[in-house]
Formats: sequence, structure tokens, C-alpha cells
Amino acid sequence: MTAENRAKSSPWSFNLGDDTQGIHRTLAEGITTRIFPGQNVMLSVVRVAPHSSGTIHSHPEEQWGVLLEGECVRIQGGEEIKMKAGDFWCTPGGVLHGVRTGDSGATILDIFSPPREEYRKSGTGFGSPA
Repeated sequence: MTAENRAKSSPWSFNLGDDTQGIHRTLAEGITTRIFPGQNVMLSVVRVAPHSSGTIHSHPEEQWGVLLEGECVRIQGGEEIKMKAGDFWCTPGGVLHGVRTGDSGATILDIFSPPREEYRKSGTGFGSPA
């Protein structure tokens, strides 16, 4: 078995580009995610289509986000900041936040601690709306 095949068959090894992996969730029109829950932390690979925006929302879990590809505007705490690939942010629990894209879409890696219970199964929506 090659190293590549071992990684694909492992229950603890994943690939950002493999859309068959993870728990699928539609957050809003044009925004989808694949979720990878652990006991103490949860990863969410979010794809935001061009000209899409998410509902401003909050949740009690701390959230870190890393913009892997594309561009977006991060909305948080009354500020709107343009982000480019490589930028990342921290959102404390209970803080209102959201994202929107322009002509280019975005791929974001979100990290939650503790894991969000509603994200442990496929479904729709972000969290508590503003």
C-alpha cells in the first residue's frame, strides 16, 4: 500500500480538497462547509461562492478562521476588514460576526473550541442570528 493510499483509507487523515470527506452543511446560499469534529476542537472547511454573504450571527464557542484561498470581507464587532489569502482572525464566543465575498470566492478553515454541537450533523444555518 502506498503512502497516498494509506492516507485516504485512514480514519484520522483527511484532505482539504476531498469533498467526499467530512459532515456536509449548507450555511447560506453560496456558502457550504465540511466539518471535522474532535473531542475538544472542530475544523470546518468553508467554501464561499463569489458575491455571497452569510448571516451576521454569534455562538458561544471561540472561533479562529484562516483564509486559505481568495478574498473576503470579515465582519466582526462592527468592523468590516478586507482579507486576502493567508490572513486569519479570532472571534471570541458571543461576538457578532459574518463574511461576504465580491468577485472572487473564498475558502476558509474555521476552528471551533469547544466543538459546536449543532455542527456534529449535516444541516443548514450558522448559529444564533443577530
